[in-house]
Parts: sequence; C-alpha cells; structure tokens
Amino acid sequence: MKNIVKAAIVAAGLFAASYSYAQSVGQDVKKTAKKVGNKTAEVASKGASSVVDKKYDGKAGPNNETIFIDKNSAYYYINKKGKRVYIPKEQLRDKVE
Repeated sequence: MKNIVKAAIVAAGLFAASYSYAQSVGQDVKKTAKKVGNKTAEVASKGASSVVDKKYDGKAGPNNETIFIDKNSAYYYINKKGKRVYIPKEQLRDKVE
C-alpha cells in the first residue's frame, strides 16, 4: 500500500512538472514565431519599398534606418515590424557609414 501511494505521488509530481515545462516551451515557441514573422514582414516591406520608392542616400532615420521617398514626396523608414514610419524632413539625420 505504501508503494502505491509513493508511486501516485511521484506520478502526480511528474505530471505537474511536465505541464509547467510544456507551458514554458509553448511561450518560447510563440515568441520565436512572432520574431520570425516580424523579421519576414520587415524584409518584405524593405524589398517592396526599394523597388517602388526612391532611397534617400544622404540621410538616415532616428536609428540609422534607410529613408525612402514615396510618390507623394513623404519621407519614411521601415521599422522592425515591417511598418512604414513617416517622419518630417527636419527629423532626418546625416547618414553614418
């Protein structure tokens, strides 16, 4: 009888440990998938912008991002999530090589 109780306690402990481990692995997978999705969106947006719009060679964004000029002469850069961030000409910086 004592062995059955010990086995049940060990089994319950293993079940609880495996459940918490699965939760943490699931969170890691979710974060990694989000990072991969954001990077894919960023690369796709930069590729499309470089084909469609003109690059502004002498200037850069706040964190040294490449600046593009769209058909309406608006200045923007692509952020880490692949979105266009429009900025006024006064906020452009000289490009640092």
